[in-house]
Amino acid sequence: MRTLSLMAGLCLGASAWANVPANEPVEPIAPAEITDPAKVELGKQLFFDPRLSRSGFISCNSCHNLSMGGSDNLPSSIGHNWQQGPINSPTVLNSSLNLAQFWDGRAADLKEQAAGPIANPMEMAFTHILAIDVLRSIPQYRESFKAVYKTDEITLDEVTDAIAEFEKTLVTPNSRFDLWLKGDQQAITQTELEGYELFKSIGCVACHNGPALGGNSFQKMGLVEPYETSNPAEGVAGLTGKDADRFKFKVPTLRNVELTYPYFHDGAYWKLEESVDIMARLQLGRQLSEGEIGKITAFLKTLTGEQPSFALPILPPSNNDTPRPQPFE
Repeated sequence: MRTLSLMAGLCLGASAWANVPANEPVEPIAPAEITDPAKVELGKQLFFDPRLSRSGFISCNSCHNLSMGGSDNLPSSIGHNWQQGPINSPTVLNSSLNLAQFWDGRAADLKEQAAGPIANPMEMAFTHILAIDVLRSIPQYRESFKAVYKTDEITLDEVTDAIAEFEKTLVTPNSRFDLWLKGDQQAITQTELEGYELFKSIGCVACHNGPALGGNSFQKMGLVEPYETSNPAEGVAGLTGKDADRFKFKVPTLRNVELTYPYFHDGAYWKLEESVDIMARLQLGRQLSEGEIGKITAFLKTLTGEQPSFALPILPPSNNDTPRPQPFE
């Protein structure tokens, strides 16, 4: 059934591309193409499996909740032993469209990103070795990995590859704005269209462009006015040590932005209208009127696409050989 609907979506998308208005800086999101359903299903199980954490409680879905826009709707995530994370959790939705992963781009792709939280002492707080030991102890996982990867050995490489393959399917096509791009002039209202035109004319599209409306460049937060925050994150400077890279972050996607509050790397602002106002002033030097903010906000809400929909995975049970979780250390 999923295959039929996917094929129908692909055919519809292909026929509609010709209707995209000329020279628009935004492109519709394309539906996911699933070429290896078994690998995707294995990755889905791993994405939802809390046994990859030391506590046996935190999974990938904890911070990238697929019922909440692919984020956790917290200023910063809650990690092992109730530790406060250092930065706002980016949405996993459409993350395959990013030029790199994490706010500072320290992971080149989804596969590399998937390995990070497992061993991060502030997040899942496990080790890669112990996480693999858990998976190796479960016969059903061994069978699944052998079926997908044709090997009796489970390694971190296969684990992160499977998770990444699942995450590549987490795209959100057919937003109302995408339908407008494809030629349905009734898909958005006049106010929303005026918001989009304003979004373009004041310069928002300089950073928020392409199919994800972001995710494809790094920019300094606070070009015209400094951004004031108590969050210690330095952006790309934390990797390069260069002062010129301080407060330079990956531009976040605006897809599904009404679902992914609170906003910015520090999660300091909960209202989309406030975020629009701050970005206009700090990045563009523009003081927008209440009406202009309302129109741009209305446009941004048209970017909410079809959310991933699937049956929750039934995880294979642990057995007597499975290392026990340690939730209350």
